Amino acid sequence: MTPEETRGQNGSAKPKGVGGAGFTRIRVGAVEVMAVSEAELLDHVAAEWRRGRGGAIVTANVDIVRAATRDPDLADLVARSEIVVADGMPVVWAAGLAGPALPCRVTGAALVHSLAGRAARENRSVYLLGGEPGVPEAAARALAGRCPGLRVAGTCSPPFGFDSSPEGVREVVAGVVAAAPDLVLAGLGFPRQERVIAALRAELPGAWYLGCGAGIPMAAGRFRRAPGPVQRVGAEWLYRLALEPRRLARRYLRDDAPFAVALLAGALRTRLTSRHRG
Repeated sequence: MTPEETRGQNGSAKPKGVGGAGFTRIRVGAVEVMAVSEAELLDHVAAEWRRGRGGAIVTANVDIVRAATRDPDLADLVARSEIVVADGMPVVWAAGLAGPALPCRVTGAALVHSLAGRAARENRSVYLLGGEPGVPEAAARALAGRCPGLRVAGTCSPPFGFDSSPEGVREVVAGVVAAAPDLVLAGLGFPRQERVIAALRAELPGAWYLGCGAGIPMAAGRFRRAPGPVQRVGAEWLYRLALEPRRLARRYLRDDAPFAVALLAGALRTRLTSRHRG
């Protein structure tokens, strides 16, 4: 199914969020992103902690929307999360063409810091899962320094290929469960991090989980986000590409860029068609 076909069939906004969050949902490709600000998301997570309820957050960038649109199993994996935010300006633009404008872009890199800050205020603990050896520990120290009172329940840098066997996944899950955190920052890349989160939720249903991709090495200071003006015009991907050309060139240029163009073109055509019919 093409982005245009998916958008044409499911482009309307829905009044209720996944998991009863109450946020308006807007279909982009095979993903429903929510019209929620970062502040509203933080308030929601804090309120759910107090009720003893957990949940998962997906930060849907173009790569995630592309993968979910082409694989129904991945679309279902995203749909099981309580909160899905638009992380990536093409996703924000497509959502704006499809329905009510989103209040803003909400990125995984920003949520790593803001959720850790809210966890500290709520006397909650955090676990950092992902990154090369030493990276989650460095990120934990940086977050603890920025968020006074933050309790770090633990860190883990899983070995490469750990998810290729059930035993490898069970070992990682067992380590997190033993630490019993309130917040898990999972920076393993999509869809690996969402699959591990699904396994963790069965064991720790009261925790909140954020799939944050490169958010952990960013928090550790391994590389910086693009300057604010670059982010606002939707060119942060170019900044990331300049930093890591070997790792990101194929994904960004061959896969994501053509999909983003098709996604926006399909959303625009559907919007113009709807106006004409109206």
